[in-house]
Amino acid sequence: MARGERRRRGAPADGARTAEGAARGGPARRDSRGGVARRTVRGAVLALGALLLALILLGSWLLAWHRARRAVTLHPAPPALPPDSSRPSVAPDFFWGTYRPHVYFGMKTRSPQPLLTGLMWAQQGATPGTPKLRHTCEQGDGVGPYGWEFHDGLSFGRQHIQDGALRLTTEFVKRPGGQHGGDWSWRVTVEPQASGTSALPLVSLFFYVVTDGKEVLVPEVGAKGQLKFISGHTSELGDFRFTLLPPTSPGNTVPKYGSYNVFWSSNPGLPLLTEMVKSRLNSWFQHRSPGASPERYLGLPGSLKWEDRGPSGQRQEQGQFLIQQVTLKAPFSMELVFESGSARAGRNQALGQLAGSLLSQALETHTEAFKERFEKTFRLQEKGLSPGEQALGRAALSGLLGGIGYFYGRGLVLPDMKVEGSEQKVPPALFPPVPLFTAVPSRSFFPRGFLWDEGFHQLVVQRWDPRLTQEALGHWLGLLNADGWIGREQVLGDEARARVPPEFLVQRAAHANPPTLLLPVAHMLEGGDPADLAFLRRAFPRLYAWFSWLHQSQAGPVPLSYRWRGRDPTLPTLLNPKTLPSGLDDYPRASHPSATERHLDLRCWVALGARVLLRLAEQLGEAEAAAELGTLAASLGDEKILDELHWAPELGVFADFGNHTKAVQLKPRPPQGLVRVVGRPHPRLQYVDALGYVSIFPLLLRLLDPHSSRLGPLLDVLADSRHLWSRFGLRSLAASSPFYSQRNSEHDPPYWRGAVWLNVNYLALGALHHYGHLEGPHQARAAKLHSELRANVVGNVWQQYQATGFLWEQYSDQDGRGMGCRPFQGWTSLVLLAMAEDY
Repeated sequence: MARGERRRRGAPADGARTAEGAARGGPARRDSRGGVARRTVRGAVLALGALLLALILLGSWLLAWHRARRAVTLHPAPPALPPDSSRPSVAPDFFWGTYRPHVYFGMKTRSPQPLLTGLMWAQQGATPGTPKLRHTCEQGDGVGPYGWEFHDGLSFGRQHIQDGALRLTTEFVKRPGGQHGGDWSWRVTVEPQASGTSALPLVSLFFYVVTDGKEVLVPEVGAKGQLKFISGHTSELGDFRFTLLPPTSPGNTVPKYGSYNVFWSSNPGLPLLTEMVKSRLNSWFQHRSPGASPERYLGLPGSLKWEDRGPSGQRQEQGQFLIQQVTLKAPFSMELVFESGSARAGRNQALGQLAGSLLSQALETHTEAFKERFEKTFRLQEKGLSPGEQALGRAALSGLLGGIGYFYGRGLVLPDMKVEGSEQKVPPALFPPVPLFTAVPSRSFFPRGFLWDEGFHQLVVQRWDPRLTQEALGHWLGLLNADGWIGREQVLGDEARARVPPEFLVQRAAHANPPTLLLPVAHMLEGGDPADLAFLRRAFPRLYAWFSWLHQSQAGPVPLSYRWRGRDPTLPTLLNPKTLPSGLDDYPRASHPSATERHLDLRCWVALGARVLLRLAEQLGEAEAAAELGTLAASLGDEKILDELHWAPELGVFADFGNHTKAVQLKPRPPQGLVRVVGRPHPRLQYVDALGYVSIFPLLLRLLDPHSSRLGPLLDVLADSRHLWSRFGLRSLAASSPFYSQRNSEHDPPYWRGAVWLNVNYLALGALHHYGHLEGPHQARAAKLHSELRANVVGNVWQQYQATGFLWEQYSDQDGRGMGCRPFQGWTSLVLLAMAEDY
């Protein structure tokens, strides 16, 4: 009989027994109690499971909340700069400056709510319709060349701007005094570009003042719309006065006739100033110069009338905007004088207003002092460089110093959730409001702070004015979050934000950038200046926290390897996913991004950082930090370990490692356009065959012993015209590479795939100079290559500057022409140090 049948038949008897027992109060009651107990246990287990799940979810939420909070919490270490270091009472000589690099000419205070001044101009009647209003530096506005001929970074500057048939010269001088940053004066000269021009253009200059808070401006109006002066008061500046002096002929005091218009309103927002002025240039006026026929021009309102509505009609409550338009025939000069009430009260009245001949004398004195100091610092004349090359050197330095800006605002940060790919699941958060005093790569295209650029900038600035470098480094270290991270691109304030595409506004707290700020730190250590060492003592806790974050957060898949977090995902439109955190953007890496990658350049940066901070810790007597850094520096400096991780015998050079195949191409596939096609061999874990800048990083950062067996092969590829060598400098990617000059997508031209970049060529020159002065089998060859490479790099930058009047972002390895954005007086200003052979 089947087992199922027996169970069915036995069921009634069992049921009878159960009923009988129940009648006696026996086994049935025990079974009931057992069922209840079992149900109770099951309920308890379920409740406990639910509680554990809730606790896990709560713990995960708390951990995510904690990480998100740390991403936007400032680091607790003491600041590297004294409290209120930007206030006029602490640093009066730094308080006013040309800290608005994105405008052709303007000044502001180093303050969260600054007083701003600026210049706009337009040629009347040069084109039909509304005249082209010049204000902010733009790539495609047809202005140029332009740039600072002299700028000392502190108190004086002279800039030339070519705009079609016009040549503008803008000059300023500061005069110390009082408790609020002293006085300053401008001179703006407008002349025809070509001498002997018969048809002199009618030009309008617009001088403006903007407050960014509730500060007071009180204009005093004279006849026919002419402002006699503007008085005002702010908490930081005290009482002050602006005076716009009547125009004169250039170089003398002969008066020129001008027509005046004025406009006064609430501040529409700094990014909207240009549009507001354009919208108010809607009335025709007549310029009636004595003895000449009247000419029509478009102008602002003819009399002073307060307007409290912006260009789109909304009521504006924040700050004031006051602008004076002066229209007259070129050539002419005009002067704007700012006088501080506290400086005037404490000054010898015999000095007089900084204008006219007194201003001319001050400009001449500063010019001669600049030239003398420049030669003493860089010795270009002593080295036999031509007068033209010396002028290039002065322009390189001046353009960099004139591009220093002061920014204040809140950035957007995407927290590091410690799981790659999870970042997009959390929204970005606002970083606390912070100031930043920094040079910028390009006034027209990148007028904001970039972390890895700034280290190269300060290599130049530190030679000229160590105080400026201390200020810049201190501000950058002030951006450190609680984990030790600094965002690689700083978009602070409305003006900066208005010029950045939305996709680049958010900074990701998992992404690093090369620690180039340690390059000027190393130079400070070599110089041994007491003021520098005192600054580095204050800065050390933050420098160490920053380096520790880099070393830990970017650790690679095996010990002592490193990997840039934040490579682009593999998309069907990208030939090779970019690595923006590396600074080398589209430089080819492993074709298929993965956690198995080992990035050579990052390992070299960490090795350099460990060396620099070890020296600093030892000098400061930081024994605990020195012990940790010493162990790390020794391990990263072991060439056997470097070989094991990154020497590619089949390539004969150092290389990245990852999941890679070189059988990748972009091919047209309508209607998508160019798409990535992966062929055979399929990707596998191997060294990445992308010969270029990354391959020679151990040489660039001087990490190899002069007797190293790897030094010779690196010099071979560096000196080979089939690979890196060109007549214009070292190319970023070997001409023999399949990625050389290849687009990364249909809309993404090559960037670090062959072009010559000055920052890496400067590192190469420094390395060749270094090995050329150390005994070893490659000493003579390194010295020879240094001499030849220096001649190529300096010669081409000078030739392109002569031809275009600009320093460029990059240079073609094929014909040497400038490429990318211009002016690029960020790290391309390193040409000055190359000329000076100062590494």
